[in-house]
Amino acid sequence: MFKKSFAAIALAVLAVIAVPTAANASGYAPVGNITVNGDVAPGGIVVVNFSNNTFTAGESVSFTLTGENAAGATLGALKAVVNSQSLVKTASGEGAVALNVTLPSNASGTYTTTATGLTSGTVGTASLTVASADAAVGAGSGTNASTGGLASTGYDAPMLAIWAAAGALLLGIALMVALTVVRRQRANA
Repeated sequence: MFKKSFAAIALAVLAVIAVPTAANASGYAPVGNITVNGDVAPGGIVVVNFSNNTFTAGESVSFTLTGENAAGATLGALKAVVNSQSLVKTASGEGAVALNVTLPSNASGTYTTTATGLTSGTVGTASLTVASADAAVGAGSGTNASTGGLASTGYDAPMLAIWAAAGALLLGIALMVALTVVRRQRANA
């Protein structure tokens, strides 16, 4: 009885340990590898750079831009009529790639540029927040005009809360398995 309960709990603990390994199978580009330069304003041109070693050398990288009025935006030389656009470029021999984004003349809100290495699975994101014309004055090149700071990149949700919830769920499952084993043993006794 004790061995089966212990085995169920050990299995649940192993599942918690294995989840980070599975989640990291495709990596995320380090925030320091992503820079945004240019005018984050309606009609502005922004260059999103992914530095050396962000992607595998020579791999194809898929870019997607999403946001309000993205139909008027241009990725490189590609213009589309949807609120999400995609473009594939090839990373350099050092694994770097840059994307020129021309924001639409009616740009507003936040635009998210996502780059995904089609071989490595590496994902990098850059958020471009367009402020009103008054707030953008004096905001400086390559900054997030709404905050005056660097552009937001990556995922902002508190990871500790996500891991705590996943751990609580797995602990609950382990306890249910253990209780089921105990009940069956008592019924058979």
